[in-house]
Amino acid sequence: MDGDAADRFEADRFEAGRPRLASLAYRLLGSAADAEDAVQDAFLRWQAADRGLIEVPEAWLTTIVTNLCLDRLRSARARRERPVGAWLPEPLLEGDPMLDPAATVEQRESVSLAVLTIMEHLSPVERAVYVLREAFSYGHAEIAGILGVTESASQQHLHRARRRVAGARRGGEADPASARRIVEEFLAAASSGSTERLVALLTDDATAISDGAGLTRTLLHYRTPERVAAVARGAFKPTPAKLRLVGGAPTIHIGMLNGSPAVLAVLDDRVVGAAAFETREGRIATVRGFADPARLARVTETWRRRETDPPVIAEW
Repeated sequence: MDGDAADRFEADRFEAGRPRLASLAYRLLGSAADAEDAVQDAFLRWQAADRGLIEVPEAWLTTIVTNLCLDRLRSARARRERPVGAWLPEPLLEGDPMLDPAATVEQRESVSLAVLTIMEHLSPVERAVYVLREAFSYGHAEIAGILGVTESASQQHLHRARRRVAGARRGGEADPASARRIVEEFLAAASSGSTERLVALLTDDATAISDGAGLTRTLLHYRTPERVAAVARGAFKPTPAKLRLVGGAPTIHIGMLNGSPAVLAVLDDRVVGAAAFETREGRIATVRGFADPARLARVTETWRRRETDPPVIAEW
């Protein structure tokens, strides 16, 4: 095999594993854009490496991507770019390959918006151990080798991470039919103008968080059912300013973001807004709102590739 053919072969081998590496990086970083950058950096290292010395390429690449992500997490915290409690994950639409693997409850939980948010409270190493173990089923000996820690330390990191993450599991997995019913009821109540109907759909400790459409670096928090209902009602009330901001009147669809039922506002085949709902015992416990175009870019890409159901509201 000549040099060019060998390079093409090695590039193809990397590309075959890219989706898995991107899924790993997304779980570690909570950002699809950052995950893609980390995987591309890994590709450059792969090209520069003496691949004849790499006995198990998958293990080598997993180690490289994991540690590149840890460097990003540490750097972001050092620069205070992602302070705990003031950050939202980048959502992914159902069908996005970065949501894989999703065969087990643990794998699906590891990519839920609730767990990704909770993982911001973990140290970078705890986060890595949790993702490698729960989402990718690595043993502690393998994790120790990837992270440069002892097996005992890996076990301790996992124990601490599981204890923290357990708080995000209160709602369990959403049954698709029940989740759709709750979202339909939410839309009907929000469109009716009745905050009382909305309050009835919320848990007593309901909260909401929004990215403020990217107009501010400060996230918007709402912490009582009455306040959440009032904000939701206002969000579904069209105004000339809102229509100018998004460029027209979007259609409203129901979908799934990271396994959570969601409302999507779509204009000219572009997702311009989304709200994901975390449910508990048949009611809405948390609403996460997204309207920052940068945070919705990948959701729009996935939206354009898939067949979509008719809108539940033809014009906002």
